Amino acid sequence: MNYQSPISPGRSWYEDTAGPRPEYPTLDGDRTCDVVIIGGGFTGLSAATHLAKAGSNVVLIVAYRFGDGASGRNGGQLGTGQRAWAEDLEAEYGLSRARALFDLAEEAKAHLIDFAAINQIDIDYMPGQLSVAHKPRYVDDYKAHAEIMARRFSYPHISFMDAKETADRLGSSAYFGGTRDIGTGHIHPMKLVIGTARVAAQAGAHLFEGTPSTGIVSAGGKVRVSTPRGTISAQKCLIAVNAYGGTLEPVSAAHIMPIGSFIGATVPLGPDSNVLPGSESVDDSRFVVRYFRKSRDGRLLFGGREVYGVNDPKDIHIHIRRQIAELYPALKDVEITHGWGGYVGITVPRKPFVREVMPNVISAGGYSGHGVMLSNFFGKLYAETIAGNRDRLKLIEDLKIPPFPGGRRFRAPLLFLALNWFALRDRI
Repeated sequence: MNYQSPISPGRSWYEDTAGPRPEYPTLDGDRTCDVVIIGGGFTGLSAATHLAKAGSNVVLIVAYRFGDGASGRNGGQLGTGQRAWAEDLEAEYGLSRARALFDLAEEAKAHLIDFAAINQIDIDYMPGQLSVAHKPRYVDDYKAHAEIMARRFSYPHISFMDAKETADRLGSSAYFGGTRDIGTGHIHPMKLVIGTARVAAQAGAHLFEGTPSTGIVSAGGKVRVSTPRGTISAQKCLIAVNAYGGTLEPVSAAHIMPIGSFIGATVPLGPDSNVLPGSESVDDSRFVVRYFRKSRDGRLLFGGREVYGVNDPKDIHIHIRRQIAELYPALKDVEITHGWGGYVGITVPRKPFVREVMPNVISAGGYSGHGVMLSNFFGKLYAETIAGNRDRLKLIEDLKIPPFPGGRRFRAPLLFLALNWFALRDRI
């Protein structure tokens, strides 16, 4: 019988094509270690790997299985830079800091690709990303963006596409222009999760699945993390649960909101299909972004239905097929073999959240849809922090991330109203 994640709806195409998915034991009894990590996605597993390789005694716990959350179920796109365009960061923080944030993200991209190669993790890397405008008035912004990236941020890999080139590269005339980025690409995220867990375990990290945290106490220079069958005592703690934190830690919960994002996978489209002939990934200019790409075996993996709350959808296939047909009318009856979802952690300004939320406890998340490369690298930066160099993580800690308005009771309904307003604006 196929395993079904208890925390994310649907079974993903990634799960069915990732190869063997090893199981790890449940924690049974008390433990003492240098660093305890809560969360087994990209951030936590990366941190465990780098800490263990540096000689730390690391215990990592995850409530269910590695890859059950967003890290194993996302769109697989790396992107370039931070979620916000570099020129927008420049307007807010100045050129020097904007360049430092961009360069950090570029290092994150290179690190992910190098990490997979060095550790022989086949992540199905495929190059290229198209960012496209769904309204004519956005086209000039994309043209200016390509020029700014080359001139002010020393990134020459983005080129502007007019409407014709955009249609040719997409196989669809639904967009009005955009950019092509040949300096990035897309991956099979579940393969990266499985591979990183393997590398962490081989490095000596102690990994436990089926082990939720039931509480965190920081006192007397120690951190104690309770679980159903034992307590972990450590010098330091990393909270890396992102959208799946619930009420575990109130500061993170106030700043990181879960939103549901859903993906469908079609049957292989075949060699004669004109859909994405260059096999790039795509993201569009909608606030409720649509993102899609072709897999190595020629399937269209299409994401675009977001739900602002945590209720599981019952009709992923129907909604995804409808959105596919808007862009590719010839695929209106295409068979969708898999439909699945996961919960992405967003912040108010769509910038990542990293903060020391209690003594010796750092929380990281809120990647806002840009986490495939950033989260892996933040795990490395956390390991650097434990080794005594906090400078690079501090670049992220110092970002201005306000809490969501409304407090615990009203923030979810307020976000639902606000984001559905933006979704309506996407259609006007």
